[in-house]
Amino acid sequence: MQSVTAVRTSVLPPYAAHLRVYEPLAAFPEPDRAHWQAYASAHGPDAGAVEQPVARAALEEQRTALADLVGRTPRALPERESGRAFVRAVDGVTYVCPWATRLRSWQALDELRESAPVALLDTALPPATRAAAEADRERWRAGHPDARPWIMTSRWEVPVRWFLPFGEEDRCFVPPAPAGPGEGEEPEPAALFYLTPMAQARRRVARAYRALRTGVAEGEPAQGAEQVGRWLEEFHPRSLVELDYGGLVHLLGPERLAEDRSAGELEEGLGALRAGDTAAAVRAYETVTLRWRRVLALRQAN
Repeated sequence: MQSVTAVRTSVLPPYAAHLRVYEPLAAFPEPDRAHWQAYASAHGPDAGAVEQPVARAALEEQRTALADLVGRTPRALPERESGRAFVRAVDGVTYVCPWATRLRSWQALDELRESAPVALLDTALPPATRAAAEADRERWRAGHPDARPWIMTSRWEVPVRWFLPFGEEDRCFVPPAPAGPGEGEEPEPAALFYLTPMAQARRRVARAYRALRTGVAEGEPAQGAEQVGRWLEEFHPRSLVELDYGGLVHLLGPERLAEDRSAGELEEGLGALRAGDTAAAVRAYETVTLRWRRVLALRQAN
């Protein structure tokens, strides 16, 4: 196993969900393939079965990011790209989802520009710092024109469009477990995730897009399906797609997680839409949307 310094903290991970793509090693060009093959061999899989979550590894990613900030002047993005990844092993095949922390930091900076008040943004990241980060990205893009993140992140909610690649049979709920008997062992948190092959994910999204284009006036649902579909097309056709509730499990709690059937409800709504039952389709969509709007509203709570 790879030697990694374990950082322990009582801080819970952010209330964020993640949409991930795990690509087989064969999808990576050299020298990246050799790097990820060596990493997977030394590190071992974070999940060795379909029904196993990567929650522990995701927590380690958050702790690593937190440790990098301690005792340092905050920067707009890491100085170097991460060489780490989430690793899944399914039916003897190794799949890798690179953290791509630097690339995702550039994206987060764009989101911050759009959502934060100017005064707050200038205080946290002065204009000169942001300009340097943008210049750095442009130089990096020149050598990586086809780069795309393997991980999408959403804070305080799971966007409804993210459920489109999945069906009820892809859902896996792992209840919380007490800490083991060993010294320093931590309890296992609850986890809720969906995992499906890329081919199935693309088919579901394409069918959803056709149904939404035909049965609903042009608007957010169809645009959301198109957005997800375009992102999935960027990856190897034999990849795996995962929707992980991530830190939201701590916000929702085990009971609400056990009752959550968002992907299945949305799938039923799309079936009703294809059958011409627009009223039932709208009810299903509104049920899922309202559920996540209520969760999102907690962002403003004190």
